[in-house]
Amino acid sequence: MSEPVQIADSDEELLHAAVREAGALAATYFAGSANSWTKDDGTPVSDADLAIDELLKERLHGARPGYGWLSEETKDTPDRLTYSRVWVIDPIDGTRAFLEGTEHWCIVAALVEHGRPVLGAVYLPLGDRMYAARLGAGAWLNGRRLAVSQRRELAGSRVIAHQGILRPERWRRPWPSLNVSMTTALALRLCLVADGSYDAAVAIGEKSDWDLAAGDLIVHEAGGQVSDLDGGRLTYNRRKPRQAGLVACGTSLHDEVIHHTTGFRRH
Repeated sequence: MSEPVQIADSDEELLHAAVREAGALAATYFAGSANSWTKDDGTPVSDADLAIDELLKERLHGARPGYGWLSEETKDTPDRLTYSRVWVIDPIDGTRAFLEGTEHWCIVAALVEHGRPVLGAVYLPLGDRMYAARLGAGAWLNGRRLAVSQRRELAGSRVIAHQGILRPERWRRPWPSLNVSMTTALALRLCLVADGSYDAAVAIGEKSDWDLAAGDLIVHEAGGQVSDLDGGRLTYNRRKPRQAGLVACGTSLHDEVIHHTTGFRRH
């Protein structure tokens, strides 16, 4: 766990209140009342995403105009790079699941300082589940302290990943037999590693800052590690807010997972 940093209690309270309010707003659109369309990148978006984005920007950026803003549903501008602290937001992570009426979606928000998350919240309104972390203060689910799995052996471990990415031809080093499951929202995958439900999560391809920043902190504060496929620490709020893949797991398992992910055939 990291050393405590000077984060105002009011920032944490502001974040938690905002994501809960966003969750209540999301519930008014859930299961059929949201209008949706497809963005240029082929991913779905809805009027619920935009309404929640607007609410969070008003609550968070409005209350802290001295902090920058980065959100999936707000046009990105380079001025965020001039701020030492930046709100990093995904109004609905798992929009497709949200539109289909299933439970695998969440409201995601983090406060990033000098490239690393210092506050994070992942809120699942349907079950009133709040995963939250503050740098140096641990990770929590509705007041229960979280701890990652202490598993040391990759073979037989519980891993969240798309089954297709583990096909042998995609890797220079074959994976052992794993118990593989999947859920849609990236932030939720990280939280399920943080609470010990799964031993690891692996994702290939570029991932956005807003999908990872909050969960990154939650996993770290639960005693785990989050990195790119080569084992490098993730740095947020760069000019291009994207990360080169994802590995999340307990510290005791990280080296073995990275041994395999560094063998990903990118071309």
